[in-house]
Amino acid sequence: MTSHTIAVTVNGAKERLDVTPNMTLLQMLREVLALTGTKNGCEAGECGACTVLLDGEPVNSCMVLALEVDGCEVTTVEGLAEGGELGSLQEAFVDQNAVQCGFCTPGMLLTAQALLKRNPNPTEDEIKAALVGNLCRCTGYVRIIKAIQQVAAGGGV
Repeated sequence: MTSHTIAVTVNGAKERLDVTPNMTLLQMLREVLALTGTKNGCEAGECGACTVLLDGEPVNSCMVLALEVDGCEVTTVEGLAEGGELGSLQEAFVDQNAVQCGFCTPGMLLTAQALLKRNPNPTEDEIKAALVGNLCRCTGYVRIIKAIQQVAAGGGV
């Protein structure tokens, strides 16, 4: 299969990558760049485990072709760390014990990051609405919401 070269910024690093026309952003991140924090859940855009930020907006990376991110900026869960330390949202998830099995956590974190950038002080209903596309099998939603509220109360991300 023919490959195409794309230029993309991932977690602040400029990359030039050869991708095939059928490669998803999820596959590019995990298999080409070895950024395995982005989880492969359903491959149908239903669970949110593969959520990343594409130019600041949450997207299901299993539903985006790698070719489509040419010239874009992608942020994965690995990109939330600040100077090798957990970011404020990651710290809040730890503080609130919002991580159970952890499979949904990367997608939850990135969705919450986008929400808090857009709205630094969301209501509980706004948090719930933002998280609607992210499923947690462990039913950890209460702690996840509390973690997001903790960051909002502390001044945001």
